[in-house]
Amino acid sequence: MRVTRPMLAVAGAAAVLALAGCGSGSGGEAKVPPTATGSLESLAAEVKCKPNMQTDADTIRQAICKKGEEKYILATFATDRGQREWIEAAKDYGGFYLVGRKWVAVGEQKVLEDLRGRLGGDLEKGVDHSGMNHGGTQHGGTDHGGGAHGSGAGHTGHGG
Repeated sequence: MRVTRPMLAVAGAAAVLALAGCGSGSGGEAKVPPTATGSLESLAAEVKCKPNMQTDADTIRQAICKKGEEKYILATFATDRGQREWIEAAKDYGGFYLVGRKWVAVGEQKVLEDLRGRLGGDLEKGVDHSGMNHGGTQHGGTDHGGGAHGSGAGHTGHGG
């Protein structure tokens, strides 16, 4: 009986920690609401934006919104496919995207993180073309110290 009680206590403590989310890395993060849906105007109202309409077409509606001094784009789409195609093309230009069902907000990461607290959605990042990570150990080679590749000694290439 003595062996069983400590084992039950450990199992119970593990269950409590798992249910409490301890160690999940979620400490300090704001809760994200369910992803909002609706027209561009209803989404804009949700984030207290007076939309400055830029595009009003059958397939996409797009407006500029302001949050303090920061501007961001809010767009809605007629179809999920149209939205995904737009996002994939836009991501080639870099930047940050807050993505919901048939809508997207585009702007600075800190602005989108705030919007996410009201609209929900998923934060996505575009392609980084800055070259800041080129030449280091992230590509499977040795650190070049930011210099030229030279003969390529010690660099295994970009494939790994």
